Amino acid sequence: MAVIPVSRQPLTLLERTYLPQIAGGLKTTLKHFFSPKDTMEYPEERPAIPAGYRGVPTLVFDPHGREKCVSCQLCEFVCPPKAIRITPGAITPDDPAAHVEKRPQEFEIDMLRCIYCGLCQEVCPEEAIFLQTQYSTTGHTRADFVNNKQKLYELGGTLPDAHFKWDKKKAAEEGGNAH
Repeated sequence: MAVIPVSRQPLTLLERTYLPQIAGGLKTTLKHFFSPKDTMEYPEERPAIPAGYRGVPTLVFDPHGREKCVSCQLCEFVCPPKAIRITPGAITPDDPAAHVEKRPQEFEIDMLRCIYCGLCQEVCPEEAIFLQTQYSTTGHTRADFVNNKQKLYELGGTLPDAHFKWDKKKAAEEGGNAH
């Protein structure tokens, strides 16, 4: 293997003193020192959230205040870091939502494990789980970052339901019983 020497030009006196580099650094510092500040008064002022932002996963109610989650556990199975834990629960026959097979008895999302991928939202057949635009979650212990069913519904609130699947199914069952 042949070694090819690289010819280097000797530095000039000005380059050896590093004065041009120091002057360039001072110029950048002074430019930022006298420019208007971009500081926000967080949390009163918040930056604009871009479209398609994936924030905290939450559960939502339908417009009638019913749980949309039917505990199918698809979100739990598809979650890559296994951050979602669901314990299915039975619905009693005297419950107004008795025509739904089941609802979650417990639903937990460990936010320290969640990677905000959005697969849980995409796979949910009932559109019960959504990634909200909330990005500021705080806590003092690891347990503070495990969102239980109640907290997930508080964060999610109510979203419009274009399907009304439960109403159609209930109306069909009532119509079938009338014959």
